[in-house]
Amino acid sequence: MKKKIPFTLVCLLCILCIRCTKPETQKQPPNVLFISIDDLRTELGAYGKTYVKSPNIDRIASEGAVFDHHYVQVPTCGASRYALMTGMRPSKLAHLKNSAIETEISNKPEGANPESFIHHFRRNGYHTVGIGKITHSADGLLYGYEEPVSKKKELPHSWDELLFDSGKWKTGWNAFFAYANGENRQSLKKQVKPYEVGEVTDEGYPDGLTTNLALSKLKELKKQKQPFFMGVGFFKPHLPFNAPKKYWDLYSKNDFEIPVRDKPKDMYRLALAKWGELKSYSNIPTEGDLNDDLTRDLIHGYHASVSYIDAQIGKVMATLKELDLRKNTMIIFMSDHGYKIGEYGAWCKQSNVEIDVRVPLIISRETAYKNRVTDKTSDALVENVDIFQTLVDICDLKSAPASDGKSILPVLNNPKTKWDDAAYSVYARGKKIMGVTTTDGQWRYTEWRNSATHEILGAELYEHKNSLLSFENLSGQSKYKKVEDRMRTLLEVQFPRVKPFLQNDQPRR
Repeated sequence: MKKKIPFTLVCLLCILCIRCTKPETQKQPPNVLFISIDDLRTELGAYGKTYVKSPNIDRIASEGAVFDHHYVQVPTCGASRYALMTGMRPSKLAHLKNSAIETEISNKPEGANPESFIHHFRRNGYHTVGIGKITHSADGLLYGYEEPVSKKKELPHSWDELLFDSGKWKTGWNAFFAYANGENRQSLKKQVKPYEVGEVTDEGYPDGLTTNLALSKLKELKKQKQPFFMGVGFFKPHLPFNAPKKYWDLYSKNDFEIPVRDKPKDMYRLALAKWGELKSYSNIPTEGDLNDDLTRDLIHGYHASVSYIDAQIGKVMATLKELDLRKNTMIIFMSDHGYKIGEYGAWCKQSNVEIDVRVPLIISRETAYKNRVTDKTSDALVENVDIFQTLVDICDLKSAPASDGKSILPVLNNPKTKWDDAAYSVYARGKKIMGVTTTDGQWRYTEWRNSATHEILGAELYEHKNSLLSFENLSGQSKYKKVEDRMRTLLEVQFPRVKPFLQNDQPRR
């Protein structure tokens, strides 16, 4: 006679079976730590520049994918971040300005399409936290350099929490241009050097306060079950190059070589900006080259600032590991554009040259990719408009609206994957002249056009096979005609997107 199994025991066994088969479907979505650095070149240990002291960034790179050919759409802060946040290439003059997010997003009610990829995360159940400079504003709020702090968010619908500690500087913009004594470039009426060796701890400058906020917030986020998106934006190495003395001491000023100041032969006359950003400080001449001593001071300060930020990132990564959050946290590390520190006799950004638009991109998560190959460095041509769709794909979010970018997850799975044939950037010289440029990773081709008639005013072709710099414009030379014709064809693929906004200033969507 068979024994009957009690009904309650059967129910219990069923519940246990269900629980045993559930974990895969209830798997916690990955958290996202988005680290944004202002004015950072591809000059890090992870990019083969071993003289740069960046051990913490290099460690992130060793645990993820490093992109050697990542390009921004516009070589200036606000416009680049607008393209990044929306996944859309610039299509009108407003998209080329630092005010792009303010004019295109900040004053609009919430619509069907997300205002940014952060907004899309929020709509998909993520708790979103912004700390520091993620968009153009220093603290995510809209107000002028010398105005009182506003309560109006630059991205009004993206953040659950928007945090910033302005410390003794009192406002975000004062903190952005901060000096160790509590003053700032505005309060000092620009009568101050563009660098400072600070006899202070890491918290003696605002980025140290941003780090402390991030550490505290990570401990809070650890306690909640909801996945999080946390953006942490650091100011340095943006001007002024101010950093605690211990980071200056990592380098010797006289070890820095003076960059070649020569402009490329036959370079278009408006190709380089006049670097007014640097000239707004007191000891910078308004005309001519900087002397060698001042050049080395500035280069020294730039590298000290990079190492200062690297140390802050190290603290964030250590806390992430201590809290056992690292394995399920996707890290996106990138800069908004490149930067010149004396190359071509020029400084700052705002040019279509390779060194201004090619920037670091590291994507890292220990358990992110299904079929990861050994080589972690990719030569694939990727752009900052690709980040939106890539995050949607990796984090398995609901489909995002159509954008100009595409997910680079296939490249993350296999860095040798063949990818796009070209990357594109654009920048204007006032309202009348537009520079549109494309690269295939080796060659960079730029056309300077009349914004109204589209007449080509000048063209440039440079080779960058072995260097970010090139010293001869090869456009028009018969030897390179086939290369130039091919690059012109690649540019024509993108030009129809640019053409409408050269003619007028109408929105694309």
